[in-house]
Amino acid sequence: MLDQWYPVGLLSQLRGKAYKTALMGEPIEVSLDTDGNATVTAHGGRALPVCVRYGHVWSSLGRPEKALFSIPEADQPGRRFVDVGVVRVRCSPLRAVENFLDIAHFPFVHTDILGAEPHTEVQDYKVEIRDIENEVWATQVKFYQPQAAKSASGGITTEYMYRVPAPTCSVLYKTCPPRPSEWDVITLFVQPLAEDLCDVWPWMALLDDETSMTDLIHFQQTIFLQDRSILENQIPRLLPLDPGMEIPTRADLTSVAYRRWLKRHNYTYGAQLVAQ
Repeated sequence: MLDQWYPVGLLSQLRGKAYKTALMGEPIEVSLDTDGNATVTAHGGRALPVCVRYGHVWSSLGRPEKALFSIPEADQPGRRFVDVGVVRVRCSPLRAVENFLDIAHFPFVHTDILGAEPHTEVQDYKVEIRDIENEVWATQVKFYQPQAAKSASGGITTEYMYRVPAPTCSVLYKTCPPRPSEWDVITLFVQPLAEDLCDVWPWMALLDDETSMTDLIHFQQTIFLQDRSILENQIPRLLPLDPGMEIPTRADLTSVAYRRWLKRHNYTYGAQLVAQ
C-alpha cells in the first residue's frame, strides 16, 4: 500500500507557494524548488518520490516499483485537459473509486443529467481483471443519458469503458458527443488522507472545442458534488471486501471485480475485512 503512487496536489496550485496536506495519515508538504521542479517532503524533511503527470503532482510514502500508469489520450493533440480541482469527502478512498464505477445510481443521483426514469435498467456488460496490465476493465457498458456531457445537445445512449489502473484511481472512457468515433476521458484520482477521509481530484481529457473551460469544470463539479452526499452517508464507511457483507446485483459486476482485485493484492487501506 505504501509503494503506490498517489495524487497530492495540482501543479497549478504550487506557483509561488507550498501546499500542506496529508497522505495516509502522515503530514506532507508539496512545493516547487528554485528550478521549478515539484518536491514532496514528509515529517522531518524526508524527501519522498515525486512525479508530475496529468496536471497533478504524485508521490508515495514508500518506493513505487513501477512508473505511474499511462493514459495515452493525455498525449493526443487536440484534446483539452481540464483540471477540475479537488473535493474533500469523508469516506474511504476505496468507496470513492467504487462509486465512480457504479452505473445503476445515475438515474437516481444524477437525475436528468446522467440518467432519468424510466431508463433505469443496466444492460449486460463485460468485466474482467486483465492479468497482463494488472487492471480491472469494464467494457460494452451502455446507458441512456439526458445530458451525457456538457457538449451534448440532447439525450443519447452513451457507451462507457471503465478502467482501474491503481487502487485509488479510475479512468472512464465515454462517448464523445461532438466526435462519436472518439472517446472522452474522465478520471478520478483519489488521495487517501486517512482510511475514512480523502481528497478527490477529477481530471479530464476532452474533445470539445465549443464549451468554455469554466462550464466544463462546473459541469463535472456538479456531478461529483451530487455523489458526495451519498458517499458520506454510506454504511459502513470503509469498503467491505468480504463478499458476504454486502449483497451485489448484476449491475455491481465492476464493483465485485474491483474488490476481488484489491484482495488479490492485499490492499486493505480504507477497507473493512470482517463484519462488525
